[in-house]
Amino acid sequence: MTKLGFQLYSARNFQPYSEIFVKLGKAGYAEVEGFGGIYADLDETGLKTLRAELDKNGLRMASGHFSPDFLDGEVQKSLTIAKTLGMDSIYAPHIAADQRPTDAAGWRAFGKRLHEMSKPYKDAGFEFGWHNHDFEFVKQADGSLPIEQIFEAAPDISWEADIAWVIRGGGDPFGVIEALGPRITAVHVKDIAPAGENKNEDGWADVGHGTVPWAKLLKALAGTKAKHFVVEHDNPSDVDRLIARSIASFKSF
Repeated sequence: MTKLGFQLYSARNFQPYSEIFVKLGKAGYAEVEGFGGIYADLDETGLKTLRAELDKNGLRMASGHFSPDFLDGEVQKSLTIAKTLGMDSIYAPHIAADQRPTDAAGWRAFGKRLHEMSKPYKDAGFEFGWHNHDFEFVKQADGSLPIEQIFEAAPDISWEADIAWVIRGGGDPFGVIEALGPRITAVHVKDIAPAGENKNEDGWADVGHGTVPWAKLLKALAGTKAKHFVVEHDNPSDVDRLIARSIASFKSF
C-alpha cells in the first residue's frame, strides 16, 4: 500500500496545526508536506518542536515547498529546515503572476535559474524539483508549453506533478505522464468538482468525489519514480470531511 501524505496548506484555515496532526495520524496518513508559511519563520527550537509534534502523531514531513526566492536567498536556512524536519524532497512550488515569463526564452531562463538553484540541495542529498500549477500547460504563441522550456533548461531537476492543475491548464494528464514520467518523483492527489459545483471551494473536490480519473491515473503513475502521493485541496470548507473522504477514496483505487 502506497503511503499517503497531506499538503498542510490545505488546512491553513483550520488552526491549530497541532489538532490537524492528531486528525491526520488517526485517519491513517503517514506523511505530510510542508510549505513556507509553516516553517520559514521558525528558529531551531521551533523547528524541533514542530518535528516532535509530527513524531508524536506518527507523521513524517517527507517533502516541503519553498519559494524560489527563499531557496535562492536562504540556502542554509532552507537546508536546516529540511534536515531538522526529516525531509527527503524539496520542491519550488510557484512563481507569482507578475514574475512569470511571457515567452519561451523567458521560461528557459527560469528553468536555468531552477537548475542553478538546485545544486546545493542536490549536493546535500535532497530530491529537488518543480511543482506545477495550470500556467505551465497553457500554450504560448509558438505552440510550446512553459513546462517544456523549464525542464529543457533544467535537465537534472524532478517534478512534483499536480495532475488536477495540469487538467485545469488544458493538458492531457495521460499524455503528460507518458512524456514527462521520468521526471515525476511526487504527485499531488487532488480532485476537480463537476462544472458549476463546489463554487465555495473554488471548484475543487475531495479526492474521489470529483471528475479526475484517479484509479486510471495511479496505474499510469505506477511506472514512474513517484514516491510521495500528497492529498491537496486548495480551499476546503470542511477539513475533517477532506481528511476522511480523501484517504478512503485513495485506498479504494
